[in-house]
Amino acid sequence: MTPFLANDGPIGRAAAAVLGDATRPVRAVYFDKTAQANWAVPWHQDRTIVVRDRIEVVGFGPWTIKGGLQHVAPPYEVLARMVTLRVHLDAVPAGNAPLLIAPGSHRLGRIAEADVPNVVARCGTAVCRAEPGDIWLYATPILHASEPSVHPGHRRVLQVDFAADELPGGLMWLGV
Repeated sequence: MTPFLANDGPIGRAAAAVLGDATRPVRAVYFDKTAQANWAVPWHQDRTIVVRDRIEVVGFGPWTIKGGLQHVAPPYEVLARMVTLRVHLDAVPAGNAPLLIAPGSHRLGRIAEADVPNVVARCGTAVCRAEPGDIWLYATPILHASEPSVHPGHRRVLQVDFAADELPGGLMWLGV
């Protein structure tokens, strides 16, 4: 494991402060929005985790392969005990597609796609602006979105999911 993501490392300790000493990074994704790659992400909940191998366990599914990695939708309780940490490598002002979240939406359980607009309207929207080096930590299943950048430039973000629990039935986190 990369020392800076360890539960006593400079980044991992933020997750450990919420989840405890057993915290470890279980997935990392790197994003870079540029003028050439300037996409929107609609409102959604992260619903899958990455595991080493496909093992059928009650309550886990459906299964998908994304980027060559085995993903599975776990029971909501697994996601509810995780946090997601975003390390901002570039400034993310209002015009550079900051993360949008619906505060408190993670407390509502798994939200059906048809209900997402009403939940966002009820919870409201918070805009997560950032400076280089800022870290945002949020509940993994929170509703979130991102618009295309109005002033395209780099918006590099390292996003890392953390968990402290073991998975049941022989399933194992892929890890970072």
